[in-house]
Amino acid sequence: MAELFALPLPLILLGWALGGGSPGPATMAISGTSMGYGRPAGLALATGVIVGSASWGIAAALGFSAIMMSSQWIFEIVRYAGALYLLYLAVKSLRAAFLGGGVAPFKAGNSGFFRRGLLLHLTNPKAVLGWGSIYAIALAPDAAASAVWTLFGMLLLCSMTVFWGYAIIFSTALIARGYARSKRWFELVFGLLFGAASIKLLTFRPE
Repeated sequence: MAELFALPLPLILLGWALGGGSPGPATMAISGTSMGYGRPAGLALATGVIVGSASWGIAAALGFSAIMMSSQWIFEIVRYAGALYLLYLAVKSLRAAFLGGGVAPFKAGNSGFFRRGLLLHLTNPKAVLGWGSIYAIALAPDAAASAVWTLFGMLLLCSMTVFWGYAIIFSTALIARGYARSKRWFELVFGLLFGAASIKLLTFRPE
């Protein structure tokens, strides 16, 4: 693998896992859904996030991240859409915190949670820039084109481990009981964090 990557592969995967698993809109949504609605719903939402991430990874491999950087209006459309969606999630969580009763389950079942995770990641323009950056940093200058897809597959497996792991851990009985006892506080924290993420995305400017 030395001829494919500019950095040691374990270091690349560790950095990707830490970045994906750090607190953010995706991990908050997965953990909150898993605690509030159970493991199947959490796994469905996590799968939507993974599919969204894979979509951006493929787009970056095909050069779409460069197109977004050169065509600022495309980046701005995605950025504002993402900020509005995060604001919507913030309002839902804050309403649940202050009005009580929580949010009713999606009538569409787990497919609704999948769409929520997919939309959450597809409206995050930083995701495609993240994929583009990891390709630029991790791949050796003389790596073959197939190296991009090799790296993509490894990073996607890493993301699957992280996001599905969140769903499994936060849907355990002990954590779910803790969430049920302090649901309003959890929703308040989620609402504030989603709101902060919305503001951060609105003020985000690519380097």
